[in-house]
Amino acid sequence: MTFSDLFARAVAVVGSAAIVVRRMDGGVRTQAFGAAPVIPPARPQGALPTLKMPTAKGWPRGRVPVAAPGLKVNAFAAGLKHPRWIHVLPDGGVLVAEALQEAGKSRSIFDYAMLATMRRAAAVGVSPNRITLLRDPNGDGVAEVREVFLAKQNQPFGMALLGSTFYAGNTDALVAFPYTAGANSITGPGTKIASFKPGGHWTRSLLASPDGSKLYVGVGSLSNIAEHGMKAEEGRAAIYEVDVASGEARIFAGGLRNPVGLAFEPSTGALWTVVNERDGLGDETPPDYLTSVQDGGFYGWPYCYWGQTVDDRVYQNKEKVAAALQPDYALGGHTASLGLCWLPAGTLPGFPDGMAIGQHGSWNRSKLSGYKVIFVPFENGKPSGPSREILSGFLSKDEEESYGRPVGVTIGPDGSLLVADDVGDVIWRVTGA
Repeated sequence: MTFSDLFARAVAVVGSAAIVVRRMDGGVRTQAFGAAPVIPPARPQGALPTLKMPTAKGWPRGRVPVAAPGLKVNAFAAGLKHPRWIHVLPDGGVLVAEALQEAGKSRSIFDYAMLATMRRAAAVGVSPNRITLLRDPNGDGVAEVREVFLAKQNQPFGMALLGSTFYAGNTDALVAFPYTAGANSITGPGTKIASFKPGGHWTRSLLASPDGSKLYVGVGSLSNIAEHGMKAEEGRAAIYEVDVASGEARIFAGGLRNPVGLAFEPSTGALWTVVNERDGLGDETPPDYLTSVQDGGFYGWPYCYWGQTVDDRVYQNKEKVAAALQPDYALGGHTASLGLCWLPAGTLPGFPDGMAIGQHGSWNRSKLSGYKVIFVPFENGKPSGPSREILSGFLSKDEEESYGRPVGVTIGPDGSLLVADDVGDVIWRVTGA
């Protein structure tokens, strides 16, 4: 057993004691969900924030996630290495970005505690740094073909294909590669289109505009609440818009601590994202959220949250607070909502138009949250009711072990819903029962 393992166990013991105290102090609350969530007052946790993360176990033989009534689930592909994001090619090939957070330099005892905890949860390690191609030529819902599509990348995540150009969202750059239709791999050199600061929230999601003229890129913050200074956060906590023809990039919207999944709502053409909010203020404060994104909009980070609720831990900017926009829909505190895709009515039986969301799951609250795939219904371009579960069962009942953690979600070539599970190392396929 390594020192990191021993330290992680010690952190778990200390964290358990802190959790007991916080529960006695009213720390366990109803999830803050919906367009008008009840968000408890902030309770800063100081030097001893809650750290609670299950040990990564993987799926026991014969066990799969629990599908909602009327649905069924099967493994489209297993035995991957930390699959995070999915992109479907026009020819039906399914691309999977396999990447992992790499341990950075610990600046404090809390940083070290967090990294030790994340290692135990299989959330930090040596990144595969590749994109894998899956194909299901016989149409049985299981991929028989597996090829390395693109290797030797730098924590790849988002993917997009426009014409004969394939784009990869590496942690430090948006890179373009020449692509031949139907090809099973890319071997030619890439061209850097835009650079991004690596580290911190490292994922770089990509989404092409419906007309193919723009690419949108999600870039998360370096830190929790800009504790390393705002200069270190310049160009981060934002969604970029990249003009495909010229390669010029600009910040489309800011103040978004960690915007990951991106999707267009088709009736209005609005861009939507899911955002992971800040830590250390309590189990439900503030909630992660789903929101439409306005060109030029500012969404509060790090100065405030859920509109103009000030975070007193941060040196304030009154003008920024006054400009902060309130998100559309709360997704619960620390659910780590990462995956997002538009789900047209009828894609899954009994589900109307709406958004599917992969909730990776919490690591810093007294009762774990997330660890499921949910659905938010839409009407007239906006969320229209309570969320519903699509997949659950990723977490043991005692919260000690995780069988899997859902991340990216997308519609597969056969119309199913595909879900990347980076602890189970599986791509799940959800269809009608």
